[in-house]
Amino acid sequence: MKKGDHLFLVDGSGYIFRAYHALPPLTRKSDSLPVGAVSGFCNMLWKLMKDARNTDVGIVPTHFAVIFDHSSRNFRHDLYSEYKANRSAPPEDLIPQFGLIRQATRAFEVPCIEMEGFEADDLIATYARMAREAGGDTTIISSDKDLMQLVGPSVAMYDPMKDRQIGIPEVVEKWGVPPEKMIDLQALTGDSVDNVPGVPGIGPKTAAQLLEQFGDLDTLLARAGEIKQDKRRQTIIDNADKARVSRELVTLKADVPVSEGLDDFLLQPPNGPKLISFLKAMEFSSLTRRVAETTGTEAAEIEPATVVVQRKEEAHGPDLDIAAPAQASAPQTAAATTAAETPPATEAVSARAGDGLSPAALADTRAHAAVAEKIDTDRYVCIRDLRTLADWVAEATEAGVVAFDTETTSLDPMLAELCGFSLATRPGRAAYVPLIHKSGRGDLLGGGLVENQIAVRDALALLKPLLEDPSVLKVAQNMKYDLVIMNRYGIDIVSYDDTMLISYVLDAGANGGHGMDSLAERWLGHKTIAYKDVAGNGKAATTFDFVDIDKATRYAGEDADVTLRLWRVLKPRLAAKGLASVYERLERPLVPVLSQMEQRGISVDRQILSRLSGELAQGAAALEDEIYRLAGERFTIGSPKQLGDILFGKMGLPGGSKTKTGQWSTSAQVLEDLAASGHELPRKIVDWRQLTKLKSTYTDALPGYIHPETKRVHTNYAMAATSTGRLSSSEPNLQNIPIRTTEGRRIRTAFIADKGHKLVSADYSQIELRVLAHVADIPQLRQAFADGIDIHAMTASEMFGVPVQGMPSEVRRRAKAINFGIIYGISAFGLANQLSIAREEAGDYIRRYFERFPGIRDYMDGTKAFARENGYVETIFGRRAHYPEIRSSNPQVRSFNERAAINAPIQGSAADIIRRAMVRMEKALPEAGLNARMLLQVHDELIFEVPDAEVEATLPVVRTVMEGAAMPAVALKVPLQVEARAADNWDEAH
Repeated sequence: MKKGDHLFLVDGSGYIFRAYHALPPLTRKSDSLPVGAVSGFCNMLWKLMKDARNTDVGIVPTHFAVIFDHSSRNFRHDLYSEYKANRSAPPEDLIPQFGLIRQATRAFEVPCIEMEGFEADDLIATYARMAREAGGDTTIISSDKDLMQLVGPSVAMYDPMKDRQIGIPEVVEKWGVPPEKMIDLQALTGDSVDNVPGVPGIGPKTAAQLLEQFGDLDTLLARAGEIKQDKRRQTIIDNADKARVSRELVTLKADVPVSEGLDDFLLQPPNGPKLISFLKAMEFSSLTRRVAETTGTEAAEIEPATVVVQRKEEAHGPDLDIAAPAQASAPQTAAATTAAETPPATEAVSARAGDGLSPAALADTRAHAAVAEKIDTDRYVCIRDLRTLADWVAEATEAGVVAFDTETTSLDPMLAELCGFSLATRPGRAAYVPLIHKSGRGDLLGGGLVENQIAVRDALALLKPLLEDPSVLKVAQNMKYDLVIMNRYGIDIVSYDDTMLISYVLDAGANGGHGMDSLAERWLGHKTIAYKDVAGNGKAATTFDFVDIDKATRYAGEDADVTLRLWRVLKPRLAAKGLASVYERLERPLVPVLSQMEQRGISVDRQILSRLSGELAQGAAALEDEIYRLAGERFTIGSPKQLGDILFGKMGLPGGSKTKTGQWSTSAQVLEDLAASGHELPRKIVDWRQLTKLKSTYTDALPGYIHPETKRVHTNYAMAATSTGRLSSSEPNLQNIPIRTTEGRRIRTAFIADKGHKLVSADYSQIELRVLAHVADIPQLRQAFADGIDIHAMTASEMFGVPVQGMPSEVRRRAKAINFGIIYGISAFGLANQLSIAREEAGDYIRRYFERFPGIRDYMDGTKAFARENGYVETIFGRRAHYPEIRSSNPQVRSFNERAAINAPIQGSAADIIRRAMVRMEKALPEAGLNARMLLQVHDELIFEVPDAEVEATLPVVRTVMEGAAMPAVALKVPLQVEARAADNWDEAH
């Protein structure tokens, strides 16, 4: 090897497990030999080799080798007898594929390197060092964190799953330390996969902070007494020896006495006949055809090779090479791997896991396989002892990906008790762990714990390392719920995917909902067990802790199994549709943020609510008397039938229409239209409905939501409930409290800060109009926002020719109604009602508006055309909102979808901006040394609880984060503006 040469080193062991876990099980048709991992490996290596010989794709290697782990013990076992002691044997159907994969490597004319007594990572470190000394560069094909210590000026890594180079900046970005400190970081954090002890309780973030403070591990251990946190200081002092041993275990050996030199790794041209011979033996017809086309080989003339299959009992025997058809088979002496090899890190357990297929092809392959592979709920395992649970945890750790689900006593995660949990390590392989199931029906006749259940504390002690292991991907359906549950039990789940959110990103507004039951039917062709079938229905219903354990096992096991299968189908669709960044930047990072906000809750003053409830009752009673007087009789105001008969039957008011049931329609819109036409009774009805709704929904109901332990109200945020990306709030809904009415504002006074704190309300100013000015590129609006001019006054001046100075309030009000109405596709009829003017006059206003701001009409027409062609629209960050009925032949349906499609990019972009702000805010506040806590999100507003002494320091941080939230993804053409104030209650702060 000489200066300027480039060495590619492939982490072959990582590839094996990625191929095995990335693809559905596959067997050779002729004899049912498991070959799924071999197929995935071959496809991955073919793509890598093909790109390696293509000068158009970037770096072209001159040298190439695949490195494998050897099955024997190595020097690390002598250093620490427990090293990798928790590893279980690989799956039985994978064992015969180890030898086949080595044979495949040789069929590719690629060196297949392994060495007894050393791990693949040590060989990679040694060859990277040799290349550097020879003046060459090295690219390591892997995303394994253990190899990141090798990254430097002449050594980089390449993650084929994400098509991403990993250099020094990427290591720093991910781990908080440069490559030369990765050894010390891993010595502190340990590695549950390899049973490297580390220092208990020290995670990557804390380790990075300590190394930044003290420089290196030796200095940290020598000066541990200077650590301010008592518990952390004592933990490090007590476990200093473990840290030192761990450092030796994770340090890669770069001086392995290798027998092959770099010149043995010269990249050879592909041997078409030899490779095709092996592929035909494996019966990989598609790849055979691609190889034949690329190499110019006539595949029909090639005979299948003779390959040696190592069964489980032969796994330590020789690994035989393959021969081209005209040659005899020649034995080799490299042993097949039988011990569990390093499972992939979280990033490696991607749905794109390198099988060589395009994302679209992988998504299609998995979708077909998912429907074909039937679900058998009788196969699920019930775990009732610690030994079995430990084996499952080890299996999940080894797999690198596990589906996880909790079963609880309540849908409210702040009140729910954990009944058990389920795990799935691969499709069809699932288990349930019952914890507190009781006998009886939950009444006075039952309630004793069923025997042979693991104690909650013991089960969670085993589960905690798995859920907190960043190298294992946890897959869940609605992970936020499980996060809150497990947080309450002292466990912080890290590294996860959420099938509900993946589906939401892919299909918001299309294909129905994103719940597991509907997704299972849509993607797996499977109807899941209904909850009522295991827990009962109506009066016979009981909580899950009283469900029979056999039924619970089938139900909970299915939850985990289906979730894992859905993940395998849905995840590659993100890449195939170009939506991975939406999920990774807008959805997944928000899950822990909302989880923390829900757990924090907000304080509510019961006395204020009680007083308001009485006042609202008096106001409603007074309105009732007025209503009876105007109607000329008493009737049940809340009855749509009786109200309709009064308005349209007795009084003969205009505009009446009947519903499908034959009753008069008395919807809010009908009453508002009548009130706008000057009819007094409908106006009184509207006012009465508002008062009674506020009373029942808030002043009467909110005290019932106060948590018995925290004494605060904890709302629940739904992330996948709207088509535009807006969050919704429920139990209780805190987003619909009216802000423009006196009564609504008074309800907000009941939301208070704890003693010694203030509530801070930070609200985007006219964010949707600013987004409109950006996407529609309206010069006048852009300039007005840039200059800080009153946008409504500017619009009125543009439309009506009235000077901004001294403008009548009525003129400005009309312009404001048009500004906001245009965003929602308001019609002349709607604007006429809102402004109490003639429809013709309202139509003139709208026409004049479009004449003054033609870019808005262009935007609306362009958006409708795009939506009709594609079935969806996009926000400025790439989120899609689907409107499949925009091509409907029904004019009303089509018109509704057109208006929604016009609004979605505006409202959705604003929603995305505040999502980005929330994700950044959760980190920005503590990084600024502040103790402020984000409590609520209400559309364009964030509410914080801030210590009195930190209010002045908090406000600028909040404004900076929110105003810069779009950057760097999108450089808005108009500035965002945030108004933030502090007060004792929510109303005063707003």
